[in-house]
Amino acid sequence: MKRKRVLITGAAGFLGSHLSDRFIKEGFHVIAMDNLITGDLRNIEHLFKLEQFEFYHHDVTKFINIPGQLDYILHFASPASPIDYLKIPIQTLKVGSLGTHNCLGLAKAKKARILVASTSEVYGDPLVHPQTEEYWGNVNPVGPRGVYDEAKRFQEAMTMAYHTFHGLETRIVRIFNTYGTRMRLNDGRALPAFIGQALRGEDLTVFGDGSQTRSFCYVDDLVEGIYRLLMSDHHLPVNVGNPDEISLLDFAKEILELTGNKVKIAFKPLPVDDPKQREPDITKAKQLLGWEPKVGRKEGLKITYEYFKSLQQDEWHKQPKEFVSSM
Repeated sequence: MKRKRVLITGAAGFLGSHLSDRFIKEGFHVIAMDNLITGDLRNIEHLFKLEQFEFYHHDVTKFINIPGQLDYILHFASPASPIDYLKIPIQTLKVGSLGTHNCLGLAKAKKARILVASTSEVYGDPLVHPQTEEYWGNVNPVGPRGVYDEAKRFQEAMTMAYHTFHGLETRIVRIFNTYGTRMRLNDGRALPAFIGQALRGEDLTVFGDGSQTRSFCYVDDLVEGIYRLLMSDHHLPVNVGNPDEISLLDFAKEILELTGNKVKIAFKPLPVDDPKQREPDITKAKQLLGWEPKVGRKEGLKITYEYFKSLQQDEWHKQPKEFVSSM
């Protein structure tokens, strides 16, 4: 039987590489694409020897040409951490707009189903808690985070336009905080930052008073939710994340307990527009996909910590002295 073919953009990144693994496991022919601005070939090098895997070093904001049949597209190309999109704001806007337009055009030409990776950041600093898919958000379009938040909001609007105007089969996943192996220690988010600081014996940086909350989902759970959404018949956005909410201060304490480190917690001013609360309402995912997270935070953190600990020590020191968000 002929293998179904899937294009995964951003395939050398944290989530893209795990999705590549999953689709290989499911028997697909995987076409991976990445311009390697934030991705790392080491995340997918174990797949290069497989005949059902191919890699294109390409920027999706430029015209995309994939020869042959294409059944599915997963558009995951985008900087996803504050340290990246504050450093490369124009590229972040372009991949959410031009990149999404190119992927949707390719899906239309190939009659492929496309799933785009949106984010809980479309909710901004939410005034509704927990966040449901019907909430429109509280976003500052001209703040430092606007380049990412608005790129993703535009991406959703463009995707829905292709669905309604062209009848394209589209799926939109709103991803909440996710963690696991292959995250970058230097990506500026709370979890790798805390672990990186602990590994180096530095005090853990908590912004504000640490009362702001996040809800962390292990990557295997997230990939399962994405796979189920792609194979479903639901075209409206669906939250995928873990609703087990925790304050950043309590989370820092959990990291200290996990690592056995005796360093202190250092408090710094809260960054501009940093969301105070993050918790997904996953009612839709449960009802439509039969999905909910299985991996508890304690179990997932242990796996992730062992992964970071196994990296060469020079990787530990690539972590910026101060991270830029409590994401």
